[in-house]
Amino acid sequence: MKKIVVLTGAGMSAESGISTFRDSGGLWDKYPVEDVATPEGYRRNPQLVTDFYNARRMQLLTVEPNDGHRLVAELEKRYEVTVVTQNVDNLHERAGSTRVIHLHGELTKVTSSLEPNNPQYIRELRPEEYEVHLGDCAEDGSQLRPYIVWFGEEVPNIEVAADHVMQADVLIIIGTSLNVYPAAGLVQFTKSGAQIYLIDPAEVKVPYGLPVHVIKKGASEGMRELVELLNDVSSI
Repeated sequence: MKKIVVLTGAGMSAESGISTFRDSGGLWDKYPVEDVATPEGYRRNPQLVTDFYNARRMQLLTVEPNDGHRLVAELEKRYEVTVVTQNVDNLHERAGSTRVIHLHGELTKVTSSLEPNNPQYIRELRPEEYEVHLGDCAEDGSQLRPYIVWFGEEVPNIEVAADHVMQADVLIIIGTSLNVYPAAGLVQFTKSGAQIYLIDPAEVKVPYGLPVHVIKKGASEGMRELVELLNDVSSI
């Protein structure tokens, strides 16, 4: 069975109504990155950061996976598929994808402020628990913080993701600017002969000069076109 890795970014979930961070009018225009997505910002104003991620979690209750998410999940019927996402939402899982690697953490999880990557302290929140308060503690007694990889922190799943990319026969890139490292660097791990597809309505500069089949469309429309290409046996 052919192995496919799907690398997704903010553009994947934009059609579902989740705000992107980097586009004009995105979240970084409203909330400076240094305030809500760095360890220093959290230490400086934990209430602001806690409120920010509470709002992001509550938004998850109002959105649904789009056709792009569903079509990615349906690839599992024919291929061995691993989704590597820079997104912190749970829309891939809700669409039916069973193998999802989150590079930047998961909104629906919280963890220890002292040891954020210790599996012992990472836990999934039920929807009724999405509003975290200062004073809510992890099992080690520290304040619960979002299970999010902030700027300046290590990306614990990057090596696992790279291993999957190295084994992939096909790499599909959807809705990412390929500007955020180390995630953008995953492209360099594709093996010789692997096919690379890029779905994005904007111009994306692919690093390392790799040959890429570009589908200049949004996630859902682009995935519909790609499925047709993959159905042509000669194209995979």
